[in-house]
Amino acid sequence: MRVFISADIEGVCGISSWEEARPREPDYRQFRQQMQLETAAACEGALAAGAAHVVVKDAHGPARNLKGAELPPPTQLISGWSGHPFCMVQHLDESFDAALFVGYHGRAGVGGNPLAHTLSSSKVREIRLNGAPASEYRIHSWAAALVGVPVVFVSGDRTLCDEVARLAPDTKTFVTKWGEGPSQQSVHPKLAIEGIREGARAALSGDLRAAALVLPERFTLEVCFNEHARAYARSFYPGCAQVDPHTIRLETEDYFEVLRALMFVVA
Repeated sequence: MRVFISADIEGVCGISSWEEARPREPDYRQFRQQMQLETAAACEGALAAGAAHVVVKDAHGPARNLKGAELPPPTQLISGWSGHPFCMVQHLDESFDAALFVGYHGRAGVGGNPLAHTLSSSKVREIRLNGAPASEYRIHSWAAALVGVPVVFVSGDRTLCDEVARLAPDTKTFVTKWGEGPSQQSVHPKLAIEGIREGARAALSGDLRAAALVLPERFTLEVCFNEHARAYARSFYPGCAQVDPHTIRLETEDYFEVLRALMFVVA
């Protein structure tokens, strides 16, 4: 069994401010380590379920947060960004049997996590797919569906896990934390690690195809920017149109084109 893991930080246990998510800030080290431990736990769960090949994509910020030596062998680690439109699931392809998302978080415009955002907290107010507000989970679970890989396990804040339950009820989840306004309440960090390890193992020991998503036949992507000037400039991306001062829209039958547009217009 081949397993792909995408790891972010804003949904790990305990993190509650941007200063804790930015590598140059003094509080970052503690939560980088929690990201490391939760990711390692997912790897351990995958190996316990019989995975022979595990690949981890470091998918936060500069994508140089995780240390390969602190992941269980024979896990392979992808650091940095290649520029491929698959972004947070870079190198995921048809050869994998399942994907896991660790440390994921609620979308832009929703509560439950002080760090909720979609792709860019500084540039993007909201991203919509086929009229529905999109999280990074939705964007990248659809990327996984494009290559026929089910996302069988997700860990992160309660708001995100509730979204996963609505969109993919057969995907298992583990709630690390929940919030109110700018405050955050979390499970104990050690319990988060244990829960992710066991959740990953259980998810990969079941019917993987039950969590498979079926993509729509057509896609409408809308990106609402914080600044109107950015929307104007990005409206010149091929196929895009500006629909209001802050929003551009792309319509296509090819989801890869949605991913490619996001790579360029959000950058």
